[in-house]
Amino acid sequence: MTDGQKDTPLRRDGPGRPEVTLVLAHGAGAGMDSPFMAFMAEQLGAAGLGVLRFEFPYMLRRRQTGRRSPPDRMPRLMDAFREVTSACQGPLVIGGKSMGGRVASMLADELGVLGLVCFGYPFHPAGRPDRLRVDHLHDLTTPALVIQGTRDALGSRDEVAGYGLPPDIELLWLEDGDHSFKPRKKSGFTVEQHWQTAARAVAEWISGLPRPS
Repeated sequence: MTDGQKDTPLRRDGPGRPEVTLVLAHGAGAGMDSPFMAFMAEQLGAAGLGVLRFEFPYMLRRRQTGRRSPPDRMPRLMDAFREVTSACQGPLVIGGKSMGGRVASMLADELGVLGLVCFGYPFHPAGRPDRLRVDHLHDLTTPALVIQGTRDALGSRDEVAGYGLPPDIELLWLEDGDHSFKPRKKSGFTVEQHWQTAARAVAEWISGLPRPS
């Protein structure tokens, strides 16, 4: 089910009283109703998870005014994420697409959530492999699943192999996928297949997370 009208900054999918809720944040360039976000919410909701999508302030302003603006600075993004989770009840997993996953990764330990899910983590800005965004990941204690395309321009399989990430951060690689998980035709895969694989992996991974006693 979807919660609210088109100008509402929240969307809810899944059962009314889910055992676990995934708070899912969008990436820098597309909002909570992008095809990827809508697909994940529908698939994970059908798998029995509660899924709560929301929009960061800059994206909400874009929705309201029709004018594009750059993402808010990280402290504002983190505050917006905190505000959404503070209103949630029950066990939580947090995560997001690209930038949304990065924001979630910086809050996971603070919020004491069950787990962290990142779709296409931006390990570095495009074209700047020297500017890594991994320092805080080495200290992460929250169980984490990162789903990444093998040729992601913000962190390919070959690049990530050299980052020395902790073994508790699980990595699922989607063959020949780019930052949107889209593969080339010659790979034999489709973006729809990769999205389905990602959704199934997340549902299974969350089902295996330890629940609070």
